[in-house]
Amino acid sequence: MQYKLTFKDYNEALKQDKILGLKCGSCGNVNVPPCMVCRKCGSSELDIIELKGSGTIQTYTVINVAPENRESEVPYIVVLVELEEGPWIMGNLGGVKPEEVTVAVMGKKVAMEKASVYAGDKYSWGELARPLFTLLN
Repeated sequence: MQYKLTFKDYNEALKQDKILGLKCGSCGNVNVPPCMVCRKCGSSELDIIELKGSGTIQTYTVINVAPENRESEVPYIVVLVELEEGPWIMGNLGGVKPEEVTVAVMGKKVAMEKASVYAGDKYSWGELARPLFTLLN
């Protein structure tokens, strides 16, 4: 069995400001990040789709201690967003100062503005991309 969508292809699409997912042909569940079988029903009938990139913030955290090669970026906000299509995805939140973010941000609508690309570290195979979300009115 082979991956229909590899993490490398998923990461390359993010670098082009696109979020790709896998829609299950059996149950309709949308899976993100890439997986070999549907997380809901276990089917391997998966089709690659492009997601809208908009959703709702479920939770957040402020990162004050950076991972390797990202020391100059702290502090920054990481959010867990429930996308309109259903899956939850982690990304960064832009347009809000980390020292001013509060729990009021939870439940707010966001859209992916672009992807942030980060240098890899000694444990990764290269550059990694993460969605950068911004608040909608």
